[in-house]
Amino acid sequence: MNEFDFIRQYLHRQQQDKQLILGIGDDAAIIRPRSGYDLHFSADMLVGGTHFFPDVAPADLAHKVLAVNLSGMAAMGATPRWVLLSVALFELNKDWLSAFCDTLFALAVRFGVKLIGGDTTS
Repeated sequence: MNEFDFIRQYLHRQQQDKQLILGIGDDAAIIRPRSGYDLHFSADMLVGGTHFFPDVAPADLAHKVLAVNLSGMAAMGATPRWVLLSVALFELNKDWLSAFCDTLFALAVRFGVKLIGGDTTS
């Protein structure tokens, strides 16, 4: 079973919701809280050993983490304002994390987005 089969067979039990424009199965979900305002939500998880190697440079991973989320928004025609950080790291090393965050926040400023949450684990 692949990811899309899993989504179709197990997760695609959407309840009717007038504010849900696009739900499970695309790059982002779209919610319309009121007429003329669509919000796009995406959380692309990057997992160590699957999406990056243990020796990845902190700056390279920070770039990738932000790029996969911003590209999801671009694919949906959205203008990103906020990002969610979803990453499973091999370990939580202070020096590595400091370099990672320096790059992540510098790129966030460059692309005009703010980190508002997410899910991290090691």
